[in-house]
Order: sequence, then structure tokens, then C-alpha cells
Amino acid sequence: MSDVTTPAEPTTALRAEGQGGRGRIIGWAMWDWGAQPFNTVITTFVFAVYITSDSFGDTNTTSTALAISTAVSGLLVALLAPVLGQNSDRSGRGVRNLRLQTWLLAVLSAALFFVKPEPGFLVLGLVLLGVGSIVSEIASVNYNASIEQVASPSNVGRVSGFGWGMGYLGGILVLLLLFFLFIDPKVGLFGVTDKDAMDIRVSMLVCGLWILLFTLPTFAVLKDIPKERAPRIGVVASYKLVWASLRRLWSVSRHTVYFLGASALFRDGLAGVFAFGAVLAAGTFGMSAGEVIIFGAVANIVAGIATMLFGLLDDVLGPKRVILISLVTLCVLGLAIFALHDGGPIIFWTLGLAMTAFVGPAQAASRSFLARVIPDGQSGEIFGLYATTGRVVSFLSPAAFGLFIWIGALVTGEKDTQYWGILGIALVLVAGLAVLVPVKTPQEQVGPQAG
Repeated sequence: MSDVTTPAEPTTALRAEGQGGRGRIIGWAMWDWGAQPFNTVITTFVFAVYITSDSFGDTNTTSTALAISTAVSGLLVALLAPVLGQNSDRSGRGVRNLRLQTWLLAVLSAALFFVKPEPGFLVLGLVLLGVGSIVSEIASVNYNASIEQVASPSNVGRVSGFGWGMGYLGGILVLLLLFFLFIDPKVGLFGVTDKDAMDIRVSMLVCGLWILLFTLPTFAVLKDIPKERAPRIGVVASYKLVWASLRRLWSVSRHTVYFLGASALFRDGLAGVFAFGAVLAAGTFGMSAGEVIIFGAVANIVAGIATMLFGLLDDVLGPKRVILISLVTLCVLGLAIFALHDGGPIIFWTLGLAMTAFVGPAQAASRSFLARVIPDGQSGEIFGLYATTGRVVSFLSPAAFGLFIWIGALVTGEKDTQYWGILGIALVLVAGLAVLVPVKTPQEQVGPQAG
């Protein structure tokens, strides 16, 4: 790979001095805390397990359907992100858009209450889940771009890690509340029981309310910066501008473009770890819904603490090293889980818990890597590209997961080969790791380079 000369001190969206004190950083991070139920409760530990349960069909059928739904929503994000992300940048309304998208996410989460435990509701559940995933991803574009309002080059790693860690810790609290108030008791709060899966469905209402309330501090500290509004343009023109931005970025810092490609791969693999982790816990390792939730709570404690600690290392070692350490460890642990899949819940508790300690650090470091190199005034645009490049390949992990389930059935002749999906996720992580290795960090990009 080759690069071009870059200035020794490029002007980036991050200001030399922090844009606010601890209160503003905490307020910003509350979006991670508040929006986390969609990722932790809905797409990972509760609703994903519910929608792939035998109430909706056999394990292979529901798991494959979930994989297809996830792949389709990812492709739609790839199509929508460049237009919507650029719109936020051109209009200067990124915070307003984030607020509206957050409210819509709350409504979609609560609407999962209407998914009854019958095969006929499988499609409804997957459609709501897919649309929610799209809204969540687009909202994240605007949220990631807003990090420039609270971070500086000297602390962006810590800020990013703190935000991601807050998300995991928020996930703990909401999981425990739902488990002890509705799911675990035979008769929960307000007389809720497991009849017609009301314990799960009411939990979806709580998730919607949680998202609505706990993201309010974010909108109290983040404000759209006044700017002259650019004229509206059509969809085709938007894509032309996105392509022009990518070409401009290529001419200024090609390794930033290389990073977008590498992160697209490994972030999809990281998403696959969490998207299908709880499904594997229940379908392959025989853990009950309650056990999966308890695992999820412990996993979020581990992930939250690890992500915050790795955020400190990010500012010392650099984000690339944090990502490399995380990806190598995840690949090794994933292969170990596949090899020891007959070991029962203890294997998943041990190795699966270890994996959760490295997913968040890689994600947070990826965000801080990009935040360090974004040109001033282009945060929404570049993070839009970040989302777009990620979602262009977002079908890979779910597709690989489903494909390897099919390959496993073909090779072994077994009826339940869900555990083979682990190899599909590991393959995507290895691909991202291979592309990331030659990418140069911002410091390495300074001055004439070749290689």
C-alpha cells in the first residue's frame, strides 16, 4: 500500500482543548447508556433468544431467518447511511436528527410487545427488529459524530471507551431489572407471568421507556452548531457527493480509507459475536432463557469495565494496537468455543465471558481512531462513510453464520449444527484483522511514506 504526504499537524474536528468538563462527557455518554437496551436486551440476550425459540419454529429455521433479517437490514443501512449522514452534515441538524431517531427507536422497541409466541408472528418480530436495527445504526452515525463536542485529541480514547463502557453497564442494569421484576418470578411485577410470553413482551415496553428517558441528558448537553444551511439535493446528487468525499479522503490520507475498509470487516464480525452469542448459548450450550440473561448481566459488567480500561490504553498505546490485541484474542477464543462445544454451559461461561471483554474495546478504539483523523467540519460525513462502509459488508457475518450452519449439516449429517456458525463469525474477524495489519496509524501517516 502507498500513501501521500500529509501535514504534520492536520486540522481535525477534535479541538486541541476539551469542549466541556466531566458533566458534559457523562451527559454525552448517557446516549450509550440509554440506547443500550436495544442492543443488549433486544438484539442479543432476550428478544433474539425469544424469536429463535421453538415457539416460532425449529432452531435451524428460526436462526437462519434471523440471519437473513439481519443481513437485509444491514444492506438497507448501507443504502441509507450516506444520504442521511450527509444530510445531517449539510443541514447542521445532527443533534436534532439524533433526537428524532432515538424517539423512533423507543417506539419500535416498545412495539415488539405485539409479537406473540406463535409461528405466525415470526415475520412481524423480524421486521420490527430489522427496522429497529436500521434506525439504531443511523442514529449511531449522528451520535459518533457528536464526540467532537466533548473530546480532544488527548482524551478521545478515554471518552470513547467511557461511552461504550457506559452502554454495557446500562445494559447490566436493565437486564437485571427485567429479569428480577418480570422474567424470573412466576408472578412478576403487575401480575405479569410467562403466559403468552407476557414477561418477555412487557420487557419490550420497558426497553422503549428506558430509551426515551435515559437519553434525555444527552440532548440537554448536545446542541446543533448554527451554520448556514446547504440547499437540499436529491438522492442521486447525495451519492455523487459521497463518492467525491471518498475520493478527496483518498487523496489526503489513503490509510484512513484503508481503515474504513478494514473496520467494515472486523466491526461486522464484532457485531456477529453479540448478535448470535446468546442464540448459541441457548441453542448449542443448552442454557435457559434465565441463564442467558444472567450471563448477559455478568458479560456486560466485564465488557463495561474492560472497555473503560482499554480506553485508557487507547490514549497511551494508540487505537490500532488495542484493536489488534482484541481481534487476535477473539479469533482464538471463538475457535476454542467451536472445538469445545460439547462441553456444556461451563465452556460458554468461561470462553464466552472472556470474549465479551474484547468486543467493546475494539469498537471504542475504532471510533477513536477515526475521530482522530476526521477533517474539521466533516464529522457527520465521515462517520456516515464509516457506517456505510460497515454496512456494505454487514451481510457477511449473518450470511457466514447461516452458511456454516448449512455446511455443518452437510459435513456432519447432524440435525442441529448451529455451533458451526461460530466458524463463520471467526472467518469475518480474521479477514478484518488481515486488512487492518498494514494500515498506518495517524502518526505513521505523517510525512512521505511508501509501502
